[in-house]
Amino acid sequence: MTQYRYEDLIDIVTKRYFHGVDTKNMDMVLGCFTEDATVQEVTSNTLHVGRDGGIRRMFETLFTNFGRNWHGNFVHTVDTEAGAVCSQFSVEIVPARGGAMQRYENCNRFYLHDGKFAQVFVYMSGPNLLV
Repeated sequence: MTQYRYEDLIDIVTKRYFHGVDTKNMDMVLGCFTEDATVQEVTSNTLHVGRDGGIRRMFETLFTNFGRNWHGNFVHTVDTEAGAVCSQFSVEIVPARGGAMQRYENCNRFYLHDGKFAQVFVYMSGPNLLV
């Protein structure tokens, strides 16, 4: 089993993944995932399979539907031996076609394999935005 450094796990979650989502940088976001990764939005039981298939389509839809994304106020719990991160955070997101800003308090569980996300579980405090 790979031993991860705390700083590296926080870096992939905040400086690469969430920064990529907030700046709509698809290459940066997808670069965080293994080829066969899965993202499951648990509160609505929605599953996205494969970095270049379901996960890419999920982010294409998110980036098209929302003009601004912001993730912050992070609280992380990190398991360096297992390569796992649980992140609680705030979300502010604005629809691209007008409408009020939406606020969420979410939690993601990230499980890494070879330094990339193999599984991500998303818990949303409101309606599923990852369709």
